[in-house]
Amino acid sequence: MESKIFDPATLRKFEQLSLVASQVRAGAIKGERRSTRHGTSIEFADYRDYVKGDDLRRVDWNIYARLERPFIKLLEEEEDLAVHFLIDTSASMDWPREGDHDQHKFIWALRVLAGLAYLSLTSGDFVFVNGLKQDRALNWGPHRGRAYALPLLKDLEKFYTRGETNLDVGLRNYATRAARPGLCIVFSDMMSPYRDGLNALQARGFEVAVVHVLSPDEVNPQITGDLRLMDVETGIPQEVTIDDGMLQLYDERLRHWREEIGDFCMRRGIHYIPVDSGIPWEEIILFELRRVGVVR
Repeated sequence: MESKIFDPATLRKFEQLSLVASQVRAGAIKGERRSTRHGTSIEFADYRDYVKGDDLRRVDWNIYARLERPFIKLLEEEEDLAVHFLIDTSASMDWPREGDHDQHKFIWALRVLAGLAYLSLTSGDFVFVNGLKQDRALNWGPHRGRAYALPLLKDLEKFYTRGETNLDVGLRNYATRAARPGLCIVFSDMMSPYRDGLNALQARGFEVAVVHVLSPDEVNPQITGDLRLMDVETGIPQEVTIDDGMLQLYDERLRHWREEIGDFCMRRGIHYIPVDSGIPWEEIILFELRRVGVVR
């Protein structure tokens, strides 16, 4: 099955990668990931049931011959991880509405999310995906194992943007109802209050990363003259005159806004990744997220 999100050749780039959580405790159930805790033991530790999609090279065939049930060998430094992907589904993420489809903020964020979720599934993590709305259709998981990769892609194509999303409310609600804290990666353009929501996730025990997504024309707008701008979420118009001075002021305020978010995240140990949807989305996984230590 071919996905609109990305092609199988791109998926193969992520086969040897995994997500890293350095702040959350080990999972309650042994899994297939390498722990970031101290110790380098690779001694046998335990078995777990085989899950469809697991690497057959990990099956203990001697046990299978005796019990006629497949089991996976686990090593002492391996543990599972719950990975939560939260994506802003507000109308402001539906941009640009014309032009290069690959630079569309929501589609771009979905591609990065899907790539990270894919490598999580292949690493044996428990994966949760949530669109930050009160809509059960925008939820996926928890699922575990490579077999769920194609269903993931199919279901992500059903996610949509609409109306306003209050990040504080959405993140607080998710923190309250989440059954199992772990690594939480938030995708948003951050055009909503966010501090209380991020604090709530951390208070619940999540390690948090924020991928701050803006489009190229939001970072470097190429417009001048007398314009009537429309808020895509509220529909409220605003008459403005844009000249070189206004563009310079915009650039300064944008830089200050990003720095403010970055400072807030740094003080609280939150990974902050400001990105431009004009960058090839796979580069964010292969380079930027590896640079900040979320992927290895």
